[in-house]
Amino acid sequence: RSIGAVRWTPLALAVVTLGGLTAAGPAGAAGPGHPSRDLVLVLDRGVVHPRVEPADPALELPRSVVHPRVEPADPALELPRSVAAGVGRRAAKAPLPGGHTPAGELDRLLAAGAIDRATHDRYAKTLVDARRSLGRLSGTRRVELGAVLSNLDRIAAAGLLTPSRLPGLILTLGRNRQWWTTGPLLGDGQRVGFPGSQLVWEYYAGQGIEIQWLGTFGRANGYFLGGRGHDAELTALLDEAVGLATQRAGGLAWEYDFRFDGGAPPWVSGLAQGTAIQALSRAAVRFTRADYFNAAHAGLGVFETPPPDGVRVATPAGAHYLIYSFAPGERVLNAFIQALVGLHDYAGLANSDDGRALFSAGEAEARLEVPGYDTGAWSLYDQATESDLGYHTLLRDFLSHLCSRLEAAATPAPPAGGPPPPGPTGGTPPTPPAPAPAPSPDVYCTAADHFTAYMHQPPGIAIAAVGRSRAGAPARLRIGLSKISEVTLTASRGGRAVYRTTERLGHGTRTLTWRPAQPGRYRLTVAATDLAGNAAASATVATVAPPVHRH
Repeated sequence: RSIGAVRWTPLALAVVTLGGLTAAGPAGAAGPGHPSRDLVLVLDRGVVHPRVEPADPALELPRSVVHPRVEPADPALELPRSVAAGVGRRAAKAPLPGGHTPAGELDRLLAAGAIDRATHDRYAKTLVDARRSLGRLSGTRRVELGAVLSNLDRIAAAGLLTPSRLPGLILTLGRNRQWWTTGPLLGDGQRVGFPGSQLVWEYYAGQGIEIQWLGTFGRANGYFLGGRGHDAELTALLDEAVGLATQRAGGLAWEYDFRFDGGAPPWVSGLAQGTAIQALSRAAVRFTRADYFNAAHAGLGVFETPPPDGVRVATPAGAHYLIYSFAPGERVLNAFIQALVGLHDYAGLANSDDGRALFSAGEAEARLEVPGYDTGAWSLYDQATESDLGYHTLLRDFLSHLCSRLEAAATPAPPAGGPPPPGPTGGTPPTPPAPAPAPSPDVYCTAADHFTAYMHQPPGIAIAAVGRSRAGAPARLRIGLSKISEVTLTASRGGRAVYRTTERLGHGTRTLTWRPAQPGRYRLTVAATDLAGNAAASATVATVAPPVHRH
C-alpha cells in the first residue's frame, strides 16, 4: 500500500523535534546527539572485533547484565555429545509432518516462477552447506546450528516458506553456519554483527543467533538521534531491513524466526513493529524518501490484524497491541506504550489517517489500562508481575515520551505568516475545520511521575500480630510489603542474632518462616531493600514457648 504524496503539517515538524526526547533515568537524560552506545561483537573472517554502535536509549530493552566475552572451546561449556548428536539428527531429519522440506519448497517456488534459478541455486547451496557443516560440529555448536535448521524445517513443513520469508531465513542459516564454524562460543544474550551489515543479531541459547529487530531499529533510532554524521549508516540499515521484511497481515512485518517463550516461528512483536515504523518515518522525513513512508505504512497491517497473524486485540474501548503475536493473553504495558509512540510518530510525520485511527484506538484502551499497572509503590510488568528495575525505568520513559507528545499536540501551533489562501471561487476564504481535540496526556504524565517517585521511596513494611510459637518448630511471621524487595528476617535473642534468612518477595501479604531453637523472647527485625536500593526496616517481639514433650 502506498500513502501517496506527503503533506507537511506543524504536527509533523513537532514529532521530528520531539523524536529525540527521553526521560531522565538514573544516569540522567540522553537527548539528541547523545545516544547510548551498544557493544556488538563482529565476526570478520574468523576473528571477532568489538564494535560500539549508537542505540536509542529509549528502545533498548533492559535485561540482566551480559558481559561480552570470547570463550575458548571449554569442554565444560559444551553440551554432552549424546545430547548434541540428538539435536543434530533431529535437525537433519526431513520431511517433518506436513511433507514439505526446505529443498522441496525451493523447487516448488522455482517451478511456480516465484523465485528465479539463480536465487534457487544460491539458497539450495546454503542449505546443503549448513547440513554438511552440522555433521562436522559437536557440542554447543552443533546444538545451535541444528536448532536453526530445525526451525527452518518446521516452517517449511507448515507450508510457511513463502518467497518473502526466504531471504531472512536463508540469511539466518548462513550467518549461523558462519558463526558456529568459525566464531567463538557466546554468552546468552550477547549481540553480534557482521562486516558490511548494520543488522543487530542476538544469541539466544538453544536457538542460535537471530536477527534482533527491536535492537536493529533501536540502532536506527540511535543513528537518527546521533546527527547527520550517521546518515550513511542509517540509510544502509533501513535499506537492508526493508529488503528483509515479510509479507504478513496484508502488509509488511519484521518477523522473528525462532522459538521463544512458548511461541513457534514465525512471529511478530508489536513493540518491534512500532519501533520499525517510527524509525522509517523519521528517516523518510530526513531523506525525503517516500519508499520509507510506504514501508512504514505497509507495517501498519499487524496493528489492524488479530493474532496470530497480527497483534491487535479488540476491546470495548478500542484495541490493545500485543508484545507477541503468539500470546494474546499477555499484556505487557511497556510494549503497548512504545507501539503507541511509534504509531503516533508515524501518523504525525506521514499525516496518515490510517496511522491516526490505529493510534486513537490503542490510546483509548491504554488510558484505561495504565492506572492498573500502578501498585501505589511500583509498576507492574504484565497483569500480575512487578517490573524489575530495568523494565520499571523503561516503562516510565515510554510513558514520559507519550506524555510529551500529547502535551505538544495539545499546544496550538503558531499561526502561519501571510493571509490565508482564497476560497475555491476567489471569494472569502473558508473557515478551516477545527482540529480534533488531542487526548489528554494526564494519565501518562501522572503515571510517569509516580514511577519516578517510587524509585526514591523506601518500601513499606507492615508486620501482623505475632502468635505464640514453640521452640524447635517452624514459626511464621506475616507481613505486608508495598513493593518487590529483598527481604531479610533476623531473629535476635539477648542482643545477639541467632537466625537470619533473606529472599526476594513481591508486594502484598507474605509469610516469612523461621525456626527458633530455644524458648524465650525474640526480637524479629524485617529489613527490606527495593530494586532501586531504598531500604526500610520494622521490628516486633515474639514469645516462644517451650517444646511440647510427648510421652
